Amino acid sequence: MTVIAVLGAGKIGEALLSGLLHGGHDAGDLLFTERYPARVDELTGRYGIRGVEVEEAAKRADILVVAVKPQDIEPVLDELAPLLGPSSLVVSLCAGLPTSLYERRLAEGVPVVRVMPNTPMLVNEAMSAISAGRYATAEHLAVVRDLLSHVGQVVEVPEAQQDAVTALSGSGPAYFFYLVEAMIDAGILLGLPRALAGQLIIQSAVGAAKMLAESDEHPVLLREAVTSPAGTTINAIRELEKHGVRAALLAAIEAAKDRSVELGKAHDEG
Repeated sequence: MTVIAVLGAGKIGEALLSGLLHGGHDAGDLLFTERYPARVDELTGRYGIRGVEVEEAAKRADILVVAVKPQDIEPVLDELAPLLGPSSLVVSLCAGLPTSLYERRLAEGVPVVRVMPNTPMLVNEAMSAISAGRYATAEHLAVVRDLLSHVGQVVEVPEAQQDAVTALSGSGPAYFFYLVEAMIDAGILLGLPRALAGQLIIQSAVGAAKMLAESDEHPVLLREAVTSPAGTTINAIRELEKHGVRAALLAAIEAAKDRSVELGKAHDEG
């Protein structure tokens, strides 16, 4: 059986472990690392998966999923470097970090696949984009695709597009949460109780997302179907355009991409 170790059992790491269990993986074939003993006990009690040190994970696992924060990657790579060879597969879930960083720090020939997931992984609705490093083959990509299919949808992109993916779908849920937050505040401003405003907007968001996912129509056509001549919606759209909401969103996503590029360069120099 393939042994999978998740290095860094934060929210994303835990979500992946949970998804793998529900997908049929045996708890005995899963490992995780976590710096806080209380967190180790919590996850072991919840899932029956054993928490181990990085060294043991590297020695036992066929696939190592690196899910630490980007700023914590250096010590992890220091520990992994003398332990991994071409028979291991490293899957990086760290935002902004290029495969070249791992390839430079690990032994020659270690295959690396870069992944940009997002937080809907917590409810098995992630959008994950995968890219092959220098030594990763089509077979490695297929393994990672299968791995991530337990927690959502998966697409393959060239690594050059990963910073854009990070800005668009990696950070994307935050933009939706921000919009929903603002709309709930608008409901309160109009005199609705917070709970009711939240219920109205959240279900509207769920329904709209389902329409987008299940319809072949362009978002413009779906929006126009709600926008009657001289009606309430067109007046709202006019105000959004007047305040530059579209331009602000474009600028925000471009800024997120720039930050992703900066994170990669900060760790991949030299």
